[in-house]
Amino acid sequence: MPEAGQPSHPPRPSPQPKALNKQQRAQRILERLNEHYPEPPIPLDHRDPFSLLVAVLLSAQCTDRKVNEVTPALFAAAPTPQALAALEETEILSFIRQLGLAKTKARHLKKLALILVEVHGGEVPRSFEELEALPGVGHKTASVVMAQAFGVPAFPVDTHIHRLAQRWGLSKGLSVERTEADLKALFPKEAWNRLHLQIIFYGREHCTARGCDGTVCPLCRELYPKRRTPVTWHKP
Repeated sequence: MPEAGQPSHPPRPSPQPKALNKQQRAQRILERLNEHYPEPPIPLDHRDPFSLLVAVLLSAQCTDRKVNEVTPALFAAAPTPQALAALEETEILSFIRQLGLAKTKARHLKKLALILVEVHGGEVPRSFEELEALPGVGHKTASVVMAQAFGVPAFPVDTHIHRLAQRWGLSKGLSVERTEADLKALFPKEAWNRLHLQIIFYGREHCTARGCDGTVCPLCRELYPKRRTPVTWHKP
């Protein structure tokens, strides 16, 4: 305490947290998500590469929960490519009718099963090129199968990942392809397969489309403690 008659000095303000650069943000995200989700499960129920391929194809413009409701009956009737190829398109449709784009997906599944049987010996191919040549299989679906069925490093980008990459300042989100390339450049390859699931779970539970605008969830606040303006993100 100052002696009587001597002026007192106001306490020094606490130092403001330093802004993190992009690589530091990536490292912080990796640390926090590993704490939250050390072993993230694959949200689509499956038992082998074939059932995972089918489930991911069905998940387009549809929730994983809804897909998991219809696939048990479908997989019971068609547990293999050969069994699926033997079904009529109308039979496949009857199992998945409640999903969005059901008619298109039934058509794709029928053609896909025939190609697996006739071209790939009843097996799911293990390359991006061969997977993406299958009906209804785009790069994201192929990436999920390669990562989760075969353990090949990949970084599938869905709506949640595309949104959070922009909120966290990891990508400008000009396209899904650009977001994927930006994330691959920032994170170690050995983390990709787990990290894409971790980001999906965090985006669903904490940094949701309506519940956070880049200033609300714990991780957004930690990465950008001074941010006050909502982040407008570009949809894929």
